[in-house]
Amino acid sequence: MSAREEALAILLNPDPATKADAARHLYARLGGDAIQAVAAGNAAVPDVPGLSADDCAAPLRLTAAQQAAMPGRPERPHLVPAKQVPSRSPFTLEGRAALLHAICHIEFNAINLALDACWRFAGMPVAFYLDWLRVASEEALHFSLLRDHLRTLGHDYGDFDAHDGLWSMCEKTSDDILARMALVPRTLEARGLDATPLIQDKLTRAGDLEAVGILDIILRDEVGHVAIGNRWFHRLCQQRGVDAVNLYPELVRRYEAPRLRPPFNEAARKAAGFTDDELAFLLGVD
Repeated sequence: MSAREEALAILLNPDPATKADAARHLYARLGGDAIQAVAAGNAAVPDVPGLSADDCAAPLRLTAAQQAAMPGRPERPHLVPAKQVPSRSPFTLEGRAALLHAICHIEFNAINLALDACWRFAGMPVAFYLDWLRVASEEALHFSLLRDHLRTLGHDYGDFDAHDGLWSMCEKTSDDILARMALVPRTLEARGLDATPLIQDKLTRAGDLEAVGILDIILRDEVGHVAIGNRWFHRLCQQRGVDAVNLYPELVRRYEAPRLRPPFNEAARKAAGFTDDELAFLLGVD
């Protein structure tokens, strides 16, 4: 199988632990030289087994069985509308477990989102697929760290209800890579840049420094993930001859994406590649 076909197979796997392990293994074996080249921003990427020019160009089609299994996920957690997910205080053991479960669920979905970007969109440069396989690998690490910690609190992934907002936007943008880059990594996932320091403050006051340390890792990596989304969004805008700042609110309206609300982590967003004009739009500045 090509690396993109492997990404699809991992995406369809419903077992969280197996999915996470497979996502990390796939990225790790692609080849250090190529990964280093992409990380350094080099235009020339060495040959990568499973990501030849033909592999990247080939459209992949789902069978009926694959479509029915999309995305691969366990029977639990039970998925409910976002407004029906109860809010709990992190200053109780049960409430803290529920909060960490919600973040764990986000990270599980983020594995799926990155794998979906890799298999679904053909004809992109090798660096695009390596970027999203890297994201899948790092999201898999985040999920595993959170799940292990959740177990120390007497719970496991699946014990609390969750919502499906991230995957719903993934489905909405399945027909347009530009909309996907605009509205998943740099909109929904970028929320984590803003929310994580606030959550860390609560967990610090609750005395869960282990969780705070895990969120340090997640925040560090998420800056890079959002930067990847920003980079490909801007590159695609240039290729299509459209203005990124003007297009973004149009895509928000067209796909009914949430309008983000402050407070914003401006330092993290700048580190992730948001321009001053883009931050001004978020802040409502004319």
